[in-house]
Amino acid sequence: MDGFERRKQQKKQAILQASLSLFQTQGIKKVPIAEIAKAANVSQVTIYNYFESKENLLEEVLIYYVDQIWQDYQYLFTEDISFDKKIKQMLFGKVDIANDINGEFLQFLMQYYTTEGNYIEKLYREEVLPAVMQLLQQGREEGLVHEQISDQAMLFYLQMFAEYLKREDLAPQIIPMTEDLTRLFFYGIAGEEPASE
Repeated sequence: MDGFERRKQQKKQAILQASLSLFQTQGIKKVPIAEIAKAANVSQVTIYNYFESKENLLEEVLIYYVDQIWQDYQYLFTEDISFDKKIKQMLFGKVDIANDINGEFLQFLMQYYTTEGNYIEKLYREEVLPAVMQLLQQGREEGLVHEQISDQAMLFYLQMFAEYLKREDLAPQIIPMTEDLTRLFFYGIAGEEPASE
């Protein structure tokens, strides 16, 4: 990558970071391109040159945001720690979508997820799902996931959950229940967590 391309990528990254920060705190409609340009230390023309419209920028910001979250989980999934500790970090760790995102931005994210062939669905199918299956296999090996539950049943359950999330009208109900739903998936309706080491 030459110097020009590197500077272009740095500017694009600055725009995405500034946009995400502003959209998360203020929502989408209240944030003009001029404010994003000021926060990213670039001109408005530069933003339009890179993204063409606020709508395209918003979609790129959403992808950038999802990638950041996925990177956090990828790191967790590959850490050399027990299944039990990984699950507890997933349930009670730093990633808390419900608290760090503006309602308007969250609504856009949920609407985007309902569109056919979207980036989130592709990422889920190609990367997230295989990683979760590998995590569940670790749980089996450590005796914390019941060996009689088949991969097919777990895949069906995950797909059922993912399909349900695509319903636009459910976003306001689902997000506050994220922790409960995750706990329900891993520990069942009895709510029993594995004993700590």
